[in-house]
Amino acid sequence: MLLSLKEMKVKNKLAHLFTYLLISLFFVGSPMQIKAQVLSHDTKVSLITIGPGEDLYSGFGHSAIWIYDPANGIDRAYNYGTFSFETGNFYVKFLRGTLPYTLSVAPLEPQLRYWQAENRYVKEQVLNLSPDQKEKLLVYMENNYRPENREYQYLFFYDNCSTRLRDAIAAACGDSLVMDGYTKESLSFRQWIDRYAFKQKPWADFGMDLAIGSPADEIATPQQAMFLPENLLAAFDEAKLKYNGSEIPLVQTTNILYDATPVSTHAGITPMNFFWGLMILVAILTYFQDKATTVNFLFDKILFTLIGIVGWILFLLWVATNHGDTAWNSDLLWAVPLWFPVIYVLSSKKEIPEWFPFVLIFYAFLVMGATLNLQKHNQVIIPVLLIIILRIYYINESIKKLTRQRSQSNL
Repeated sequence: MLLSLKEMKVKNKLAHLFTYLLISLFFVGSPMQIKAQVLSHDTKVSLITIGPGEDLYSGFGHSAIWIYDPANGIDRAYNYGTFSFETGNFYVKFLRGTLPYTLSVAPLEPQLRYWQAENRYVKEQVLNLSPDQKEKLLVYMENNYRPENREYQYLFFYDNCSTRLRDAIAAACGDSLVMDGYTKESLSFRQWIDRYAFKQKPWADFGMDLAIGSPADEIATPQQAMFLPENLLAAFDEAKLKYNGSEIPLVQTTNILYDATPVSTHAGITPMNFFWGLMILVAILTYFQDKATTVNFLFDKILFTLIGIVGWILFLLWVATNHGDTAWNSDLLWAVPLWFPVIYVLSSKKEIPEWFPFVLIFYAFLVMGATLNLQKHNQVIIPVLLIIILRIYYINESIKKLTRQRSQSNL
């Protein structure tokens, strides 16, 4: 039976991923014996930058350090982005931000073939390190690769596959390194995420915007901005090394190891389109339900249950995880966890609680606030708030209607 193009693409991706995992597992072993190791004069040290991939986990690119000394048979690409699905309670640890990431080591060529299969560009920056700095870097990386050191707690903004390489080069070069960081732009962490995900992966961008809190709205310093591999590449291009009283570029040469083929991206139904369309449908539904003589809260039970569940998830991401960047999430102002189960109590009440009309006013203020500060959700949150307002209005008017009907029947 012939496979569709989509099925073939999925199968190829799985095959490439399986091959890469086998490569990683095969070359994971004991650290090198480096006490007596002397690198040859021809040793090359490079920063390898890999472009963004199609999958969410690869959407921000990747970085690795490559130490290549053919005279001594050394071909080691150091990668801080490895984790194992065999970790106990994998999904719980992943959600709580406690999943250990690991430094892995493998020759570059098999990894390069994997990135090529994913159609991700690969750039090499050969670094102008002295023989002593190359030795220090090798010792630093191998010490990090020791079993007791290779695991670390991954933090997307502050401690990841890119920032660890920044720190490794700084440790090897010491005071001779002059690196101001990424100085071309000054953006918040959230704005950096939007740059990579807003157009290419709008639903992923919406989900990340929903999950992360106010720490993500802080402006990233030039050093912090290097949490993105492409920013690290740019910072290396501008960095200098002090050598014999003068400064030389940190990057000696830049090579394109693989130039990705441009692909057209089609976002399909975006969150913006979906929620504005849903808002229009809810407005029509609310209009006809408001005119009807009967009252039906089924839609509201479903809607506010979902909102409440979202609220509980955001609340737990704040208080029960180690992510840090999910704290102080303003989305909890509208995704109030107590909507679930309050909606079931509210829809069974015989009269409107005195506090309920103030909820409508509160959400109206949230809409005004959202129009004044569009950074967090790129305007997507506005139709969501309008949907909530429409249904709060319907609940308010419907309970009033039921109260009037009961009063008339008692006459």
